[in-house]
Amino acid sequence: MLVNSPNITDKKYNRLVLEIGLTGFSYCIFDSLNPQIISFKEILFPATDAAVKTEDLYASAYEEHPELRESYDEILVLHNNNLSTFVPTALFDEEFLGSYLQYNTKVFATDFFAFDEIDSFQMNTVFIPYVNINNFFVDQYGSFHYKHVNSILVAKLLEASKNIDETKMFVYVQPERFEIIVLSNQKLLLSNTFDYKTPEDLIYYLLFTAEQLNLNPENFKLEFLGDITETDAYYKIAYQYIRNVAMMDLSGFKTNNTFSTADNLKHFILFQS
Repeated sequence: MLVNSPNITDKKYNRLVLEIGLTGFSYCIFDSLNPQIISFKEILFPATDAAVKTEDLYASAYEEHPELRESYDEILVLHNNNLSTFVPTALFDEEFLGSYLQYNTKVFATDFFAFDEIDSFQMNTVFIPYVNINNFFVDQYGSFHYKHVNSILVAKLLEASKNIDETKMFVYVQPERFEIIVLSNQKLLLSNTFDYKTPEDLIYYLLFTAEQLNLNPENFKLEFLGDITETDAYYKIAYQYIRNVAMMDLSGFKTNNTFSTADNLKHFILFQS
């Protein structure tokens, strides 16, 4: 979705992508001609009193990082929250965005709803953006595009599943929640978000999801990405109960930067935007 209309007179040949949340944000700057990532940074907000406004934390970060206040040909803001769902294009009606979300999140009459069109796969992502943070970016940039992180994540994984008929489960791990995405040959079979605190929470939801989809833990393949490594207790418990477990194969993905494999797994969505 686009906020305001851009009026660019001088090309900078770069674009800024920000992945935003309530506890911090990360950003990277792309060279539009190559395209390559030429700069990347992750910013975590300090623990503060609940009375401190999130937009004030962003304002402080912008004071400390002057590159964020420069001009860019394009600015993309990715909203990272668990307030989203996918709707097939055939069942989608822009007039009823809130009704699609009411089954998996608490929806209020005052909520603002947005959606991303994923035309290549005939579906839409319906989500609730951070309106207060969007307003901060309006003050900073005037115009920018914004999407939900899951639009990028699922579209990229679906693209990579072309001509692969086997059913595969991907788990994108973040602090306190993770996404389970199950797909086969560019068909999305399931996408869901789960909160977790312990390794036992994670394996419970993985096995429950597998059971619901009639996936045998001895046969289906599970690939992790996000904020996880092979030495994590979360990875180890999955490896204990599911035979085919691995970190996601980044072949074909790690082409636009020279950062480590760990960085590319953790910031997969940001780097692939």
